[in-house]
Amino acid sequence: MVARTITLADGAGGERMHELVRKHVLARFSEVRPVEIGLNRLDDAAIVDGVAFTTDSYTVRPLFFPGGDIGSLAVAGTINDLAVMGAEPLAVSCAMIVEEGFSLEDFDRVLASMAETSRKAGVPIVTGDLKVVERGAAQQLFINTSGIGRRTRRLDHNFAVARRHRQVRDLWLTDGNLAAGDALIVTGTVGDHGIALISFREGYGFETSVQSDAAPLHTMMAKALEVGGLVAAKDLTRGGLANALNEWSEKSAVGLRVRESAIPLSQGVVSACEMLGLDPLEIGNEGKALLGVVPAMAEKVLSALQATPEGAKAAIIGEATDEVRGVVLETVVGGSRPLLPPSGDPIPRIC
Repeated sequence: MVARTITLADGAGGERMHELVRKHVLARFSEVRPVEIGLNRLDDAAIVDGVAFTTDSYTVRPLFFPGGDIGSLAVAGTINDLAVMGAEPLAVSCAMIVEEGFSLEDFDRVLASMAETSRKAGVPIVTGDLKVVERGAAQQLFINTSGIGRRTRRLDHNFAVARRHRQVRDLWLTDGNLAAGDALIVTGTVGDHGIALISFREGYGFETSVQSDAAPLHTMMAKALEVGGLVAAKDLTRGGLANALNEWSEKSAVGLRVRESAIPLSQGVVSACEMLGLDPLEIGNEGKALLGVVPAMAEKVLSALQATPEGAKAAIIGEATDEVRGVVLETVVGGSRPLLPPSGDPIPRIC
């Protein structure tokens, strides 16, 4: 019997990766002491003694792409993992694994990009580590960033508003907080980052019209929290919108009905996906979020999002409901079909 080995699909953010994490990682990493929201919840960040804590590793290929690079992506991605929990990002760490022979000029470009993203976001890089490995032991450069964030009065206000309308399981924006009736909002066009990356990587040329959306989202999220009524949030990375919706449905034990015609898509992404045979709902972003909002506040939250640069194309795309199981997509042709999570990622190494 041949022993099973780990494949790229096992780390791509879809069902294969979730199976690997649940069967092998969660089975062995028990919590030494109880925490508010821990590893077993598989949210975008943990909550430990009231502090939001997250970590992520970046292996994107190529390192530089239209609209960003591995450095800006790493800083923005970690800020976003904190922001979609409802936390105010405080600080980021940076650990780098550099392959021997990597260009010092490119190394400086990455560092400059990280510094600029950190400065603009107002979130400092405060600690880190650097390792250099022999040629062939890594592909140019890998980055790990971790981040911490704090609870704010803004988040407390948000949940005070939400609790006027219904009970809420968690007082952070977790995947398990949805209930029937909640509105689903996506903060902008989906699929941009993955399409920009694969087009540039493979030379298809779509990067002339589609650029990565990699950007910090904490300022946009703060504006939405000021309105109040958010119960869940998730940034749309590997596996895209389809994966995020299915995670919410499973963890919240509620059906989701989504209108295909309401999902914002750029023409460049649509054209690229048609040519390549890809589903844009499975393509990752790095500057968009999915929000769950109590229905009475949905339009006000949408207006607040649309008043920000990051949320200008936000749209209400559906709602949580007990009338369906899983995620059901109402198609543009008038029918409906299950919207399943991808088993892997149609575009590997996008983050």
